[in-house]
Amino acid sequence: MPSMHEMSLTSSLLDIIREEMKKHGASRLVLARVRFGALANVVPEALSMAFEVLTQGTDLDGSRLELDEEAIRLACGECGREFFPPPSAAALFTACPQCGQELGHRVLAGKSLYLEHLEVE
Repeated sequence: MPSMHEMSLTSSLLDIIREEMKKHGASRLVLARVRFGALANVVPEALSMAFEVLTQGTDLDGSRLELDEEAIRLACGECGREFFPPPSAAALFTACPQCGQELGHRVLAGKSLYLEHLEVE
């Protein structure tokens, strides 16, 4: 069962989708692609389930949700080198491959959550 967090995110996402469809005179949603960062605190399976639950029996019923995960990209706080840490809970503390620094990295990518693409008719 999706958590309240994913239900709330999905509800907001559906509001944005409907607004965009209205702007473009579209009547049917075929596909919505959402890009989310590995640090965005999103459980993909729960988001998919929430999408299915919240669209069932509505004007968006039968549409598909595609999720695209954005990798974490860091910049070393010491030397500035940009790198991709291995995916893990401790990714932010990964040693810089250039100077070995483990703390103070800046997150360049991996925190976002946005609607990347809509396919409508």
